[in-house]
Amino acid sequence: MHTDKHASDADVTKLFEQAADLFGLLSSPLRLRIVSALCHGELNVGQLLERIETTQPNMSQHLAVLHRGGVLLKRREGAQVHYRIGNLGVSTICREICTDFAVRRGLN
Repeated sequence: MHTDKHASDADVTKLFEQAADLFGLLSSPLRLRIVSALCHGELNVGQLLERIETTQPNMSQHLAVLHRGGVLLKRREGAQVHYRIGNLGVSTICREICTDFAVRRGLN
């Protein structure tokens, strides 16, 4: 990471703390699968459950964590809650890393 030479140590420390918090949010395989599913566009909770095998309460818990962390945005439409990527940098990072792992394992 390149930082401005005029940035204070406190500013740089804060940047790395924020990055570490974001990586912490992404440290769950289920959360990575959620991000991956949403890279293709907005989905509601039911649609996510069709793509990712887990319980509805577990899915809701992980969606809430990703939403609170700013990774996802949500909107209500009647009784349905729809989620989409709220931080495009996250989807880029996840795509690059998962693609690299897939290539290394011959899964591409």
